[in-house]
Amino acid sequence: MEREYAVYATKEAEELLKIDSPTGYTKEAAAWVKNAFEELGFSANITTKGGVMVDLGGNDESDALLLCAHADTLGAMVAEIKSNGRLRVTNLGGLRAENCEAENVRIHTRDGKIIDGTLQLCNASVHVNGSYGDTKRTFDTLEVVIDEDVNSADDTRALGIEVGDIVCADPRTRITESGYIKSRFLDDKLSVGILLGFAKYLKDVNALPTRKIYAHITVYEEVGHGGAASVPVGVTEAISVDMGCVGDGLACTERQVSICAKDSGGPYSYEVVGKLIESAKKENADYAVDVYPHYGSDVEATLSAGSDIRHGLIGAGVYASHGYERSHIDGVWNTLKVLKGYTEV
Repeated sequence: MEREYAVYATKEAEELLKIDSPTGYTKEAAAWVKNAFEELGFSANITTKGGVMVDLGGNDESDALLLCAHADTLGAMVAEIKSNGRLRVTNLGGLRAENCEAENVRIHTRDGKIIDGTLQLCNASVHVNGSYGDTKRTFDTLEVVIDEDVNSADDTRALGIEVGDIVCADPRTRITESGYIKSRFLDDKLSVGILLGFAKYLKDVNALPTRKIYAHITVYEEVGHGGAASVPVGVTEAISVDMGCVGDGLACTERQVSICAKDSGGPYSYEVVGKLIESAKKENADYAVDVYPHYGSDVEATLSAGSDIRHGLIGAGVYASHGYERSHIDGVWNTLKVLKGYTEV
């Protein structure tokens, strides 16, 4: 697997990161993903739930492999228009108030307007607020300050903003000359890019895998039921390509591919984990095997929904998960190597 496919995957992820897509507001991102796979020559369809199902080819439909990644991200929703015209929000997925204070945001209204704002601590001026440092950051103590001349709830509603509108944080994507990839929402748009890179590899080498391979780009992973539907007939294994955890007590770095043996939902298939390790060794991928203490994946939702399959989880190492995240192109490359080895193409 040449490094050029990691470069391609990273660029595709960078494009997808430009599209706001918190859980529940993913239509534009799904359309982009569908088109990206179709441009590579693969058949792709939008599922009833809003995800993207892609046929990557292969022969044996009775022993098919399902690769999952998700295009939905963390975000927020307007919960209240306050009397001063500012917004109280509720989080979508695991967005944390402590982590997104002072972040620029975009408010998407029902009539298609996009209005800028900033998520700030209430009474955010240090020179005025003597309790600034003592205030616990929650979505009740933070508010969206709208970048328009609003001073009342009526002023805000006149802009078209209502309860239920979507609030999206600026991803602030940056790729350094040294190969580091920094952005919100690498979880899991970087993995969508990885599956596009893998699809491009299949196309370029004109591969016909022994077993049928599908890719499912889900859109509700961040709230726990992304992979709970749309499993094609004949699938016997599902591998979630999601971020690999980097942090204290874990071996993985941003430059490696992480193979998860167990997370908060329990152990992954011992057989599949073993095959993933052997695939990493075969392809000379730099890898680590880790246990994630606070994690759940699409393929666990697939099992919980009743599918009789084996499951696994891999991904490029990502530091500062659910925050301003960081990975590296080498982690992307090593993940692609494992996918190549596992599918034997």
